[in-house]
Amino acid sequence: MAPCPPMGWNSWNSFATTINEAEALDTATIMAEKLLPFGYSIFTIDIQWYEPNASSYTYTAKPTPTMDGFGRLLPAPNRFPSSADGGGFGPLARQVQARGLKFGMHLMRGIPRAAVERNLPIWGTSSYARDIANVEQTCPWNPDMYGVDMSKPGAQAYYDSVFRLYASWGVDFIKMDDMSRPYDAHAPEIEAAHAAISRCKRPIILSLSPGETPVVRGGHVRNFAQMWRISDDFWDEWPLLQAQFTRLENWNPWRRPGAWPDADMLPLGRLALGQRDTRFTPDEQRTLMTLWSIARSPLIMGGDLRHLDAPTLALLTNREVLAVNQASTGNRPHFVADGTPIWSARVEHGDDLYVALFNTTEAAKPVRIALSQLGIHQRVQVRDLWAQRPDGAAQDVLERKVNPHGSALLRLTPSI
Repeated sequence: MAPCPPMGWNSWNSFATTINEAEALDTATIMAEKLLPFGYSIFTIDIQWYEPNASSYTYTAKPTPTMDGFGRLLPAPNRFPSSADGGGFGPLARQVQARGLKFGMHLMRGIPRAAVERNLPIWGTSSYARDIANVEQTCPWNPDMYGVDMSKPGAQAYYDSVFRLYASWGVDFIKMDDMSRPYDAHAPEIEAAHAAISRCKRPIILSLSPGETPVVRGGHVRNFAQMWRISDDFWDEWPLLQAQFTRLENWNPWRRPGAWPDADMLPLGRLALGQRDTRFTPDEQRTLMTLWSIARSPLIMGGDLRHLDAPTLALLTNREVLAVNQASTGNRPHFVADGTPIWSARVEHGDDLYVALFNTTEAAKPVRIALSQLGIHQRVQVRDLWAQRPDGAAQDVLERKVNPHGSALLRLTPSI
């Protein structure tokens, strides 16, 4: 599963908790037309799809989640009318998949507090919600759930029943939240979700959120999930982007096919319930895409696709840049000088090398690296991947002047 970094769209950056069925279908139609041909295939509805009164980036203090009689969350029918017949997200998933996309959904860790208050039975067992709930282990930023005590009879059965239900809807991807922090406290539930997916007999990609996942738990997390967040929520602020350089460097040894450190969604285009466009400058937007590509982070667009402009579309759909994300090997950082991070990677087949040059300072400056530090001992032809054109040659040293907060992404071909 997930042999390449997953690519897709998620509703959080643009819709917060509020997306409804009509908005979802409009977005999926645009995504299928404009982004799917370039590999963006996973369409994900984020948090509180089960909450009838969800309205913003804040959460309802006393939620009234839509559930079945076994404490399993269901789509709120006032927002997702096709779920009213008991089909859950099944009807919507089929419509999304008919457009050639995969259907993803968000899920909070644990069991709904409302299920515990009503002490609902656990499907297929003699246990009840209060038997498995850990009421001391709650999410600090969301009031919907209690943790599940995995030492209790019925605990694994509860997770099995949840994933069995969502598999029956045809779900392809689950972003599971309140999982990666604090990691050790939640590790039993990470393992439980993984086990439940294995038992439901449907290949569901599991994405863990939020971060920061501790790097020292890399060996564990990559065995139980296909994606995991390396930071808290990432938004369109330069200090947050600058911080991702170090995180991606630290996580680099743990990345492998089927296991992807996730630098979070791409806050590009129209954001925040339509209230504004991204605050990233054009140079910062290109740096974001360059870094995520060379470090092979998942590429999950967060902006409102109904307002997708030409520059943002071009940024997302440069095939030569996307090839770095999807089909490169040996990706690694080089520590040459402060303020000028450099990454390299090998083209999947052949002797060519990708090199990303960054300038994280406040002034334009040359960024340079000796070709010998890249393992190259001959003259190379240079191609600018963003411009999609040849960009001269280099011998001994590769150097480009880079704008502040900017980047260059190059392909080096050894001269014959």
